[in-house]
Amino acid sequence: MNKLLNGKIAVVTGGSGDIGKSIVKTFVQHGANVIFTFFSSIKEAKKLEFEFKNLVEAYKIDLSDFNSSKNLVQKVIKKYGSLDILVNNAGIIKDNFLLKISEKDWDFVIRTNLYSIYNLTKHAIHPMMKQKKGSIINMSSVVGLTGNTGQSNYSASKAGIIGFTKSIARELGKKNIRCNAIAPGYILTKMNSHFRSKIKEDWIKNIPLKRPGTPQDIANSTLFLASDLSNYITGTVLNVSGGLI
Repeated sequence: MNKLLNGKIAVVTGGSGDIGKSIVKTFVQHGANVIFTFFSSIKEAKKLEFEFKNLVEAYKIDLSDFNSSKNLVQKVIKKYGSLDILVNNAGIIKDNFLLKISEKDWDFVIRTNLYSIYNLTKHAIHPMMKQKKGSIINMSSVVGLTGNTGQSNYSASKAGIIGFTKSIARELGKKNIRCNAIAPGYILTKMNSHFRSKIKEDWIKNIPLKRPGTPQDIANSTLFLASDLSNYITGTVLNVSGGLI
């Protein structure tokens, strides 16, 4: 196999979730050392760490905390000497109609999904600027482009990620640091398993490829944006939705 990330150091947030695990595994298979974060799924994180032994490290961290994000980047640089790839994948949902969304749930989604990207990216760009290279990939969503009933908080966070991505791409392009976003459509994960079967069926009817996506579909797209194959791509939102939008 041609290893597209040979010798690269990558940080992947939300590495114990379905999409995160696929990204971590794909990156390792392509030659990267991966440091991934998790918040609650300790069992899944330890299984993934054990599976790849010295090639993967797991860190439990609240990414919405500014100093915790700073400490993580400092640990990575101290141990590995560089940071080549940052994948801001961590995210949560607290779905409800706006009339019923509490201030607490609104704040929780925005802080977890949007503040975390600001916190980690702000610290990660310092070593990347010294290296004069780097790839940052932010996980948005098709609902950040279209909106969705009952997901005003989630949609707002994902739309914010797109604006952030495009701005950072303009700021850091002269330093040879690329920043792109991925907008997944309907992907089969535990996070959306609570949706009713009728809702899922309606989604699939509207997908031209007539199937939901898989975590590996997203991992493959992330690999492309992390690798040198995408050296002339920045500020782009890659729509991975089977043609949904």
